[in-house]
Amino acid sequence: MTVPRNPEIGGAMILRDMLLACVITSAVLSVSHAAEVQDGTFAAPSNLNAGAAKVDITPDVTAGLPIVGHRRTVFEIRDPLRAGVLVLDDGETKAAIVTLDTIGAWDEMVVLARERIENLTGIPAANIMVTASHNHSGPGFDAESDWGKSLIDKLGIAAKEATGTQRPVTIGYGEDRIGFGINRRKVIDGRAVVRLNPDGLNDQRVKVLRFDDGKSLTPLAVVMHAVCHPCFFTWGDKGSLPYPKGYPKLSADFPGEAQSFVEMCYGGKTSAMFLQGCAGDIRPNLPGYPYRCADEADIQWAGRDLGSAVVRSLAREVTRERLVERGSYYAIRVASTKVSLPGKTGRIEAELQAMKIGPYLLLTMPGEPMVEYGFKLENAIEDRAIPIIVGYANGNIGYIATETAYEVGGYEPNTSKLLPEAETIILDELSRLADRVIGDVFESFSKHPKDVKRREELEKKKAAGTR
Repeated sequence: MTVPRNPEIGGAMILRDMLLACVITSAVLSVSHAAEVQDGTFAAPSNLNAGAAKVDITPDVTAGLPIVGHRRTVFEIRDPLRAGVLVLDDGETKAAIVTLDTIGAWDEMVVLARERIENLTGIPAANIMVTASHNHSGPGFDAESDWGKSLIDKLGIAAKEATGTQRPVTIGYGEDRIGFGINRRKVIDGRAVVRLNPDGLNDQRVKVLRFDDGKSLTPLAVVMHAVCHPCFFTWGDKGSLPYPKGYPKLSADFPGEAQSFVEMCYGGKTSAMFLQGCAGDIRPNLPGYPYRCADEADIQWAGRDLGSAVVRSLAREVTRERLVERGSYYAIRVASTKVSLPGKTGRIEAELQAMKIGPYLLLTMPGEPMVEYGFKLENAIEDRAIPIIVGYANGNIGYIATETAYEVGGYEPNTSKLLPEAETIILDELSRLADRVIGDVFESFSKHPKDVKRREELEKKKAAGTR
C-alpha cells in the first residue's frame, strides 16, 4: 500500500538538509580560512620585488681622523657609519636607493658607486639614487684612499646582497612628527643672522615608507625621511662643556641613532634607511652662543624622538584599516637631467632626479636646499603623487638658497655658489621631471598660450646656459 506523501514533512526535511549543508560548508570554510590566515601575517600580492642590505662603512683607522663639515679631529668611535641599499624591480624597470651616513654624496663617489652597482646587479646607473644624511661627524671622500676604495667595494657588496634577497612586497606610508629641529636664520634690521629662530619656517614632519612581504609584522626595509642638519656633535661655544672644541668621536649623529633604534625595535630583522630633506637652514635646537655642542643626552633625545616617530608610524601602517588601502601594482619610473645653473663664478652643472615608486614620488637636489624648497615642490605636485623631497643626493653643489634669501643675506646665500635666479630653473626642471614620471600630463601637446610661452622661455634659458 502506498502511503500518501505529506508535503509539509517533505519540505521540513529539505530545509533540514539545506541547513545541515550550510553548517558543514561554513565549518569547512572556517577551517580552511584558519589554515590560510595567521595573526601577524597578511596578504601582500604585488608586482614589485624588493631587497635590502646594510653595511658598515666605518674607516679602519679612526685615531687622529680628520672630520669634514665642522672640521675637527676624532680619536674614537661612538657608533658606526653605515650605508644602506634598497633594490627595486617592478618586472620591467629596476632601480636602487643608496643611503650613506656621510656629509655628502660626492660627485666622484656617485659615479663610482653607480658603475659598481650596475656591473654587479644590472641596475642601470641612471636608475640609482645615491644620497647622504649630511652627517657632520664623518670623514671626507678620496677615491684613491683606502677608505674611499673600501666604501665603493662595500656598496657593491651590499647591492649584490640586496638583489639576491628580493621578494614581492607592498608599501605602507605614514607620517609623524619630531621636535628637535629649528630654523637657524633670523632677520634683524633687514639682514639675516645665524640665530635659533622658533618662529622661522620649519618642517617637523617625518615621512615613512615600509616595504612588507606580509610574512610577519617586521618590514623588509624602512625608509625614513626627516629635515634637520645632523650637526649635533660639532663645535660648541666656550660654555658648552664637556666638548667646547666639538665631540671627539666619530658618529653617524641622529640619523644613525634613529636607524639603530628602529632596527632594535624589530630585533635587528629589518634594514632602516634615512633620507635627508631640505635641511639647508634647519639645525638641532641646542641653545648657546649661537648654539652648543651636544652630549650623550642630546643625541639620545633626537635619535629616539625620530626613531619613536618612525616606529609609531610603522606600527600604525599594518593595522587592517591601513592594509586595505595599499595597492598591489607599483610601477617604477625614473628620470633625470643635468642642468646648467648660474653661479657666482660661472655656470654650475647639477643633476636632478625623479623616482616614482607606485604613488610615491622622490625628487632630488645635489646639495643643501633651504626648507622652503620642499614646501614649494610639494604644493605643486601633492594632488598628483605623494611627494618626498630629498636633498644631498647625486652630487654636491653646496647651499641651494631661495631667491628671496639673497635679499637679506645670511650664511646660506652668502656661502652658496649659485646666483638667486638658480631657484626658478631648479623648480621648473624638477616640475618637468615630475611630469615625466607621473605621466598624467603632456605639456608638449598643449597649445594653450601660457604653455607655449613657458616652453619658449625655457628654451631661451637653455640656449643662454649653453652659450
